[in-house]
Amino acid sequence: MKNSFFLIALLAVLTISCGSDDSSESSSPFSRFGGNGGRPATSVETQNIQLGSIADQVRSYGNVKAQNVISVLPQVSNRLTEIYVDLGDTVRQGQALAKIYDATFRDQLSQARSQLQQTRIAVRRDSSEYERQKSLMERDLTSESEMDIAQAAYQSSRAQFESARSSLTQAQEDFNNTVVRAPVTGVITSRALEVGDLATTGTELFQVASTNGYESRIYLPVQDWRAVAVGQEVNLRLSNESSVSARGIVSRKSPQLDATTGLGEVVITLTSMGNSIYPGVLAENVINITTKDQALIVPRSALVEQVETVINPESNTIELERTYSVFVSRGDSVAERRQLELGIEQGDRIEVLSGLLPNDEIIITGQSGLEDGARIAVASGDQFQAPQERQIGGQEGQEEQAQQGNRPQ
Repeated sequence: MKNSFFLIALLAVLTISCGSDDSSESSSPFSRFGGNGGRPATSVETQNIQLGSIADQVRSYGNVKAQNVISVLPQVSNRLTEIYVDLGDTVRQGQALAKIYDATFRDQLSQARSQLQQTRIAVRRDSSEYERQKSLMERDLTSESEMDIAQAAYQSSRAQFESARSSLTQAQEDFNNTVVRAPVTGVITSRALEVGDLATTGTELFQVASTNGYESRIYLPVQDWRAVAVGQEVNLRLSNESSVSARGIVSRKSPQLDATTGLGEVVITLTSMGNSIYPGVLAENVINITTKDQALIVPRSALVEQVETVINPESNTIELERTYSVFVSRGDSVAERRQLELGIEQGDRIEVLSGLLPNDEIIITGQSGLEDGARIAVASGDQFQAPQERQIGGQEGQEEQAQQGNRPQ
């Protein structure tokens, strides 16, 4: 009796299951993606390809500095008694920068003046005597020895006078040099000593950066160094500013690479500057090599990179071969992979040489993990949902969740 009841119940369950096939399939959460258990469409965002302008650029950082930075060296040695300027001060050519203790040089100047006066008197005296002896000699009223003595005395006093005059000139120059002056108009960029310090000849006291011109020096690897040419335009940007802070041109380029670093030097002369550019600031130098108009441009984020390991038969070395592709939306429902040949790169924008056509609709978000021919659902930015793990639904899902709930933790 029990066996009969069990068979009747089993037949009833089977009958209900067979009769509910259609309804269960239609109610499955995956039925709209290809039937029960079908793979769901991937939510993606797309963008139409447009033509635009793109520039091949070389970018490198360098410090802006004055083209002429001059060291100010004291011409006499003694202690500093006064300093008239400080870092950042703008000075005119000839302006006093500092004062050196001058008592010694003042005494030397006074002595030189006194010595010159004494030798001047001696020259006048010996000159008169020499002229008198010449007059007497013409009338045979003196001897040749007297004439020679007068001439020698005059020549000696004349030589002493010239020496005293030179000494006075040097003493005057030394005294004048106790005031240290700016050699050019510019900005004080360095100050080495304080009041009371000993200033000695040959030791730098100040640095003055001439305001006549500024430059930036950058150092490039061989590929970029080869591409740069004198006369190319340059835009300079600060790291915290998106707009152009200064403009310039490539004025000089080293004839060869540095043997130690393998880098080539490029000198950029600034032609215009904003208020944010000043000597010493670090700026990005953007050199425009070539510019293309009407180019097919895609965002870098849309690219799918594929890396393969290959063996170079010539060098017998393992190399990495990189290829790039994008996915194109076909009918807003299917993803089609397109292999690309790339051209100029400018930041996040990349030129496409082949593989796409104008107005192709490329997938820019959600392309990770897509395969050629995969089903997609194009969504706008506010509707886009990142791919999630598959959820389990229906009676099977409830049973699996119940089983997971009963598993030991």
